[in-house]
Amino acid sequence: QVQLVESGGGLVQPGGSLTLSCTASGRAFSTYLMAWFRQVPGKEREFVASSTKSYANSVKGRFTISRDNAQKSVYLQMNNLIPEDTAVYFCAAGNRPDTYSYKYQANSYDYWGQGTQVTVSS
Repeated sequence: QVQLVESGGGLVQPGGSLTLSCTASGRAFSTYLMAWFRQVPGKEREFVASSTKSYANSVKGRFTISRDNAQKSVYLQMNNLIPEDTAVYFCAAGNRPDTYSYKYQANSYDYWGQGTQVTVSS
């Protein structure tokens, strides 16, 4: 069992930066594929980045994911933010055999955080 807690969201102006953090509790953190997803009202949860350094095209070159297994944490550095990045951002963890094969799909992950709101607006 893994519990995930995100932090770091907030209001930022276009062109600004934010760093999201996700800290896990539980065992064997290093065995989990970690990912960030985001969701806006009325839309499906959207893949952002995974700890294998895969990124959605919409964030490639602007967002960077990293993990620290000793701290049981994963981070999302977001630069040059645009209003379209406004969403609730979720941290996810999975270690099923299909998690790596289908890492872009939300249903490949078993554990989720509560989400943190990111709003990009002037």
